[in-house]
Amino acid sequence: MDRSLLIHVAVLLGLTAVAVSTSQAAEPAAARQKELVHMVRQDCGSCHGMRLAGGLGPALLPERLAEWPDESLVATIIHGRPGTAMPGWQRFMNEAEAGWIVARLKQGFPGLD
Repeated sequence: MDRSLLIHVAVLLGLTAVAVSTSQAAEPAAARQKELVHMVRQDCGSCHGMRLAGGLGPALLPERLAEWPDESLVATIIHGRPGTAMPGWQRFMNEAEAGWIVARLKQGFPGLD
């Protein structure tokens, strides 16, 4: 068998494994999802409004967040915004969990209807 073909197959298998593990990591366990939803409603809601429609902080509604890249929003959640009241939340969640929150916010956050 051609060595080049073996290398390509190995790389593709490796990328597939990374993609599968990343997608599994991006979906927190049900108990953790419940904690994250509570955190967003209570902690984020204290500045962004209990319905996330804005307050001290801007609205976190799907139509407002649609223009922002997910990676930028995750970075804001994890590291905060220097010079503003937005703190970083890296002590309370990891980037995959922040990504999960961003995805929920862009869909319309659960329980806000």
